[in-house]
Amino acid sequence: MNTSMKYAIPIVLTFALLGGCSSPNIKPAGENPTYDEQVEKNTGKLFGDIVIGGGAKRDSDGGPSGIGVNGFLWRASLDTLAFLPLASADPFGGVIITDWYAPPESPNERFKVTVYLLGRQLRSDGIRVSVFRQTQQSGAGWADSALSEETATKLADSILTRARELRIAGGSG
Repeated sequence: MNTSMKYAIPIVLTFALLGGCSSPNIKPAGENPTYDEQVEKNTGKLFGDIVIGGGAKRDSDGGPSGIGVNGFLWRASLDTLAFLPLASADPFGGVIITDWYAPPESPNERFKVTVYLLGRQLRSDGIRVSVFRQTQQSGAGWADSALSEETATKLADSILTRARELRIAGGSG
């Protein structure tokens, strides 16, 4: 292989790769959107067309499109659990997990909540709540304690009530 061929191949490959990286999107003068139009189009979006909570796109259930759960249930769950420290919140999978919380009036017990949002409709069977309770044992640390299922049901009802209030306030209903 001669010297000129040795340098020509990498140069041609470099230009071919760089040429594929840019594709000018030039439109006639009247068709370029203004900055304000682009901001309006992308308001409430995190990545492309995925709407997280405040964009203009709405699905048929009135919640933001792009997430896998009902937007009203999602916001109502976060509002209802606001007094608990969040460990994880996944709007695409519809799971909210709180960290342990010890109420000031009873520091020897603590609670943890997991909320599962199961669909895109605002329905009572679209949410499942699990509440965990632990009590502090003298010298042995924390131990799981029984908690009535009524606690989880009341919490789910509170979330559903808040979601209905959000839907009414949002004007879709």
